[in-house]
Amino acid sequence: MQALLYNLSFPPRRREFKKENGLGVHQNLIAIHQKMREYEDLYSRPSGSVHLLGASKDQPMERVKAAIAAGQRIFGENYVQEALPKITMFANENLEWHFIGSIQSNKTKKIAEHFDWVQTVSNEHIATRLSEQRPLHLPPLNICIEVNISHEASKSGIDATNLLSLAEFCSKLPQLKLRGLMAVPEHKDSLNEQRIEFHKLRVLFDELNEKGFNLDTLSMGMSNDMEAAIAEGSTMIRIGTAFFGQREKNSITPQK
Repeated sequence: MQALLYNLSFPPRRREFKKENGLGVHQNLIAIHQKMREYEDLYSRPSGSVHLLGASKDQPMERVKAAIAAGQRIFGENYVQEALPKITMFANENLEWHFIGSIQSNKTKKIAEHFDWVQTVSNEHIATRLSEQRPLHLPPLNICIEVNISHEASKSGIDATNLLSLAEFCSKLPQLKLRGLMAVPEHKDSLNEQRIEFHKLRVLFDELNEKGFNLDTLSMGMSNDMEAAIAEGSTMIRIGTAFFGQREKNSITPQK
């Protein structure tokens, strides 16, 4: 099974990934890294300061395997039930697994036991459960607080007005390590509009660091807005189909 190649050689200010047939994950990874490095240079970011998270939801094992063979080490999953077979299959590959989906209370134990990062913490209840259920033989679970930066009712995340309180709470939990912030802003078409949304999260990130939180991760940006995200300070972009190809529903019915 081959992934589709997404052509990242788009003209300036064109940020959509164009599908091309017949080429695979390795070529996609090369193209994505090339655009990341170009944007780092364009916006005076240090080379290598932006990392790629491969969003592997609904992607078959062989594509994940191909990504690993191409050098990808950071993967994100939305559903526990789908993620666990992948984490088990590639347990010896020295990978970093991020949970990037909505979190239900009945899933926190498996998330705490099997993932390295959780990027979608948005309340004290979930944070407490993750800390309490993180095995003591493992290092503290790295977390990002998800912020609903565009105030969309359909999206998860804490309101910015409550961010400081949650950050202080999480920083005191023994089995959690607060690393940064994550957001999925409202869709905007123009680069300037996208930058305005991402800038809001960057301001919150800087304000927390000024208060001594020592955050190092700003997870924002996907294939259609990665330029704006990198321009505004993103340290991690999340890319799925433009990396792996079109998603394929597998035999496991995902449960959040």
